[in-house]
Amino acid sequence: MSELKKMVATLYNECLTVNETTNTSELLDNLFADDFQSINAKETKGKPQLIGQIAGFWKMMPDMKWEIKDMIQEGNQVVVRSEFSASPNGNFMGMELDGTKSFKTMAIDIHTIENGKIKTVYHIEEWTTAIAQLKA
Repeated sequence: MSELKKMVATLYNECLTVNETTNTSELLDNLFADDFQSINAKETKGKPQLIGQIAGFWKMMPDMKWEIKDMIQEGNQVVVRSEFSASPNGNFMGMELDGTKSFKTMAIDIHTIENGKIKTVYHIEEWTTAIAQLKA
């Protein structure tokens, strides 16, 4: 596995998947460039915003797990198709949940790495699938 793929895999396996050993803020600070951007169709988040969001997800979804299904590298870009699951506890996507319902859905992300850091990620998640499962 290339160094770029290893770096991106660390994001999914150690930062997005809740575990007992990772200091997410510290690891994400090391993985992301200072001018990092997380971009989707709705908004762009900077490094501090995304680190805070992931910390919030860890608290709200202590069983959150991300599994890499496909990983493709082209130059300094790594594309990941992943499946992720969790049982939210609290206000999630406008729903008040108690951790008894779970979802499993898919995401596709394009990571660009520059100077040994993840500089951008363009991402799309199937949140409508997750919401439908949580409402069922």
